[in-house]
Amino acid sequence: MRKQLNIQHNISLKPYNTFGIDVLAKSFIAVSSVEELKDVFTLAEYDTKFILGGGSNMLLTKNVDALVVKVDLKGKEILSEANNTSFVKVNAGENWHEFVLWTLENNLGGAENLSLIPGNVGTAPIQNIGAYGVELKDIFHSCEALNTETLALETFSLEACQFGYRDSFFKRNKGKYIITAVTFNLTNKTHQLNISYGAIEAELKAQDITTPTIKDVSNAVISIRKSKLPDPKELGNSGSFFKNPVVSTQQFDVLIKNHPNMPHYVVSDSEVKIPAGWLIEQCGFKGKRFGDAGVHKNQALVLVNYDQASGAEIWDLALKIQQTVQEKFNITIEPEVNVY
Repeated sequence: MRKQLNIQHNISLKPYNTFGIDVLAKSFIAVSSVEELKDVFTLAEYDTKFILGGGSNMLLTKNVDALVVKVDLKGKEILSEANNTSFVKVNAGENWHEFVLWTLENNLGGAENLSLIPGNVGTAPIQNIGAYGVELKDIFHSCEALNTETLALETFSLEACQFGYRDSFFKRNKGKYIITAVTFNLTNKTHQLNISYGAIEAELKAQDITTPTIKDVSNAVISIRKSKLPDPKELGNSGSFFKNPVVSTQQFDVLIKNHPNMPHYVVSDSEVKIPAGWLIEQCGFKGKRFGDAGVHKNQALVLVNYDQASGAEIWDLALKIQQTVQEKFNITIEPEVNVY
């Protein structure tokens, strides 16, 4: 006999989003199994469902007039180990950073550069999360996802996910699939460390570490992130609010003439990536506060809720930043965060 669905009504979503925005869900349910998730999609009286993972990559600007479905599937296991490879299956409701710490405890390498990224495992592939030279796709093997139309559980390979920069098949097909579990391809003996990106090397040197382990790399990333980024438990935020824009080499040639100190990363022969945080800082927004909405003092890429800001106020600030960057640099910066 299946468990009866426990649907609640007029529930505040403040505890369920890292911005700490206090909006109401008309109806709310937390599901802990694939069977429960399927059952939810058979409820004809709730024609609109709003899927909620870790609440770390969203900005709620209004009450949610739908059934909010909190994906709370737990569990992780090592499926197989051979030839320096471990396949690890993790259910969607597991906290991402806690999963990374678990990989370190089990001497599994590959996820250490992605330490301290907020959110849950199930939503990580949607954004193809990334940090310090590593993206989720680099350790991804496959995932299982519920087709919300057929209620069939489908398996997606690395190729099928069509990963791009903060992009995926799932992001381009919102609402059609809900990821229920992800299988990762991790190393278990000899680890290939990636320490050349950002400040990792400098942090390891400052700690006098010459032969780093995966745990050392993780600790370095955690230290760097804590020095730059606010803890959502202390100051409402959703991490990086904007994606780093990619421009053509022709446009970059014009930009670098006018702004010789512009930091940049060559993506290909025809494209260059520019840090959105630098662009926002050059526009004078870093550390600025507009009521309870603001831009973080240490990282201009992070918008924050100081206390009682509404989602609409934070979105207004984001639009103001977007417009100012466009006017100053002729560059369009796009939100990384999903806005509802």
